[in-house]
Amino acid sequence: MTALPVADAFSLTDALADTNRRLSALVDQLLPLPETPDRRVVEAMRYVMLNGGKRLRPFLVERTAALFKVDPEAALRVGLALEMIHCYSLAHDDLPAMDNDDFRRGKPSNHKVFGEATAVLAGDALLTFAPQLIIEKSTLPSQTTLHIVKEYCNAAGAYGLIAGQIVDIQSENQPTVDPSTLDFIQTHKTAVLFKLALRTGAIAAGASEDKIATMTDFGQKLGTAFQIADDILDETSTFEQMGKTLGKDKAQNKVTFVSLYGLDTARSQAQTLIDEAISALDMFGAKADNLRLLARYIIEREN
Repeated sequence: MTALPVADAFSLTDALADTNRRLSALVDQLLPLPETPDRRVVEAMRYVMLNGGKRLRPFLVERTAALFKVDPEAALRVGLALEMIHCYSLAHDDLPAMDNDDFRRGKPSNHKVFGEATAVLAGDALLTFAPQLIIEKSTLPSQTTLHIVKEYCNAAGAYGLIAGQIVDIQSENQPTVDPSTLDFIQTHKTAVLFKLALRTGAIAAGASEDKIATMTDFGQKLGTAFQIADDILDETSTFEQMGKTLGKDKAQNKVTFVSLYGLDTARSQAQTLIDEAISALDMFGAKADNLRLLARYIIEREN
């Protein structure tokens, strides 16, 4: 088993790029283009999977698993499954029935290239292929694999990601939205996948319940800070930096941390959450420096 190197402030970008490169190679290996009539939907699946992105969630799986000395290749396969959930949600988010965005990561959205029906089916296919991948390609013990699949279903299903999406939609164009509703959206639509990445990395190692709880807390704070940072960038960044249409939340009268509290409070809260998240990792010492670096990157990024 080859251990992953510990990144420093100057090599975090290289470490993220390395995860991206290995993940893309795994997509090519496990999701090749078939010479069969269903080729079109696989093209759409590959398009959304290989259309850039930071690969933060697979990186978190890998680096959490590395804390507990899990085989990096086994962790990467679990990370790929989580990235499939993320990419499926992006393909569906961009649809006219949802956020209606023509661009993603600086390129035409999936439905603009393949049509709405194919984009829906490609998202559905990624959502269902991911647990199949965990089960069929796992080198982990069977009980551990089953635990990870259960975590996947909880996070991706009606009480996880989908719950966040439906409340987000219901909150559009409302005269007032309670802060608890915003917290529900942030927790279920964004933080849920960060928590899933960190929990599965720990579960893959058979970590103790207290350590899994620590990673869950870290993921909740990290994911919420990520969403607040995204809300800030939606107000302050450019299309060239973000690669997607900006200002849509305000145009659709969506509730965000910025719309409720303003930019200054949003920046302050994001920093507070990151500070708390980093403090939660004290029990791991220097071994968790990769996660600390990524936490700081979350709110310092420009896209």
